[in-house]
Amino acid sequence: MKRRDFLTLSAGAGAALVVTEKETYAQTLQTPPPIAREFRGLWVASVTNIDWPSKAGLPPEGQRAELIALLERAKRLKLNAVLLQVRTSCDALYRSEKEPWSEYLTGTMGQDPGWDPLAEAVKEAHDRGIELHAWVNPYRARQSGGKSPLAANHMSVKRPDLVKPYGNLQWLDPGEPDASKHSLDVLMDIVRRYDIDGLHVDDYFYPYKIWINEKDKIAKPFPDDPAWKRYVLSGGKLSRSDWRRKNIDDFIKSLYEQIKAEKPHVKFGISPFGIWRPGYPPQITGYDSYENLYGDSRKWMQEGWADYFAPQLYWKIDQPGQSFPILLLWWAEQNKKKRHLWPGLYTSKYPPLEIEYQIKVARGLSGTPSGHLHFSAVALRKGMEGDVNTMAGRLATLVYPEPALVPACPWLGSTPPSAPKGIRIRDGVISWQPVDNAFVYAVQWRTGDRWSTVILPGDHATHDTNALVEQAVVTAVDRLGNASV
Repeated sequence: MKRRDFLTLSAGAGAALVVTEKETYAQTLQTPPPIAREFRGLWVASVTNIDWPSKAGLPPEGQRAELIALLERAKRLKLNAVLLQVRTSCDALYRSEKEPWSEYLTGTMGQDPGWDPLAEAVKEAHDRGIELHAWVNPYRARQSGGKSPLAANHMSVKRPDLVKPYGNLQWLDPGEPDASKHSLDVLMDIVRRYDIDGLHVDDYFYPYKIWINEKDKIAKPFPDDPAWKRYVLSGGKLSRSDWRRKNIDDFIKSLYEQIKAEKPHVKFGISPFGIWRPGYPPQITGYDSYENLYGDSRKWMQEGWADYFAPQLYWKIDQPGQSFPILLLWWAEQNKKKRHLWPGLYTSKYPPLEIEYQIKVARGLSGTPSGHLHFSAVALRKGMEGDVNTMAGRLATLVYPEPALVPACPWLGSTPPSAPKGIRIRDGVISWQPVDNAFVYAVQWRTGDRWSTVILPGDHATHDTNALVEQAVVTAVDRLGNASV
């Protein structure tokens, strides 16, 4: 086969000049298909070694290999965001001077694992064109089942006045200003020192109730009497429940504002319990997160105190009291600021067909930017393209046939990056001149009437298609999701 050298002179023209070694002729350009916009996130839980690392005590090379394999699998499945849990309970799966190393790395709290997992996770994710969000727990101080001795710099040792026992947990008291300040300082330390794309908090604000009599809604009281009494003596007029909610409101609002002041492009995401309150909407029954976790997630959405909300809609489509589509529609109706609404799916619990239908429901909901998050990585370990009976295989084959770009956040900025120039095609290799602020490139090429798409990291400037390329389009996309011409 003779070599062909195609040079696209004008991306916007009606024809491109096609140059070969022996002939020059005009070729009619086609408009490429639009690239899908969909957040495809994966929660990677480190607490109790649910997803990663597979067990405590692996050597650094073993932990690193597992992490890279996980990111490689996410890329192959055409996911575009990984939410890595890096603070489970006042600990750190990253190098920190504020809190001890997590026992889920080495088996011993405070023991240096010999590498910085978050730093390498960010690099390896970006090398694959995947966003890396740091997933943190703001107030949990000690998980049930913690096995190693407490490190000397753990909050329960340094500031026992701020840490309260609740059942077999330890909890930073949100009513203590120093406790909230500590968590804010820790989380902002992550934002400042790491090149993360997002910071993500889950549904643990005040702890889930321990019921003494669940039928009569009698729960073990959370031991925040000292902070509550100081509030009352200072002239506070709120009820205890409203005061607790205000503590969390103030934390969420302050965290969002501090992130935007430090690094406006870092997205802040929240995954609240999927039911705000029973009766909202009327047929919904279940846990009252407003009254029991003291998280007024509807208020946070209506105030726009996050860039994306991922309510944990961990129920089936046909579950009457907690119907997935009914709850998703209710959340969409609360979204007055038009922030991203990406439901959390219980992918590790339900069969592949249920998750496929839930994604289709989310895609079809009018007015809702498309996206979703999978809990958790363990559900996607087996199967691949063509194997539609496994979760990973069904996603790769039927649900994600093409890659997708993360939706843009226009409230954070809408100026697009410059368009790539110097696009050249030679022997199936597409090349272009780099764009300074490109986070990823969307590369599309046509062979006959068939278009193909790949998402590449922003430091790439070539792609080998291994195909006869008749037309190519390269789009630069910045960290806010804004796309060039």
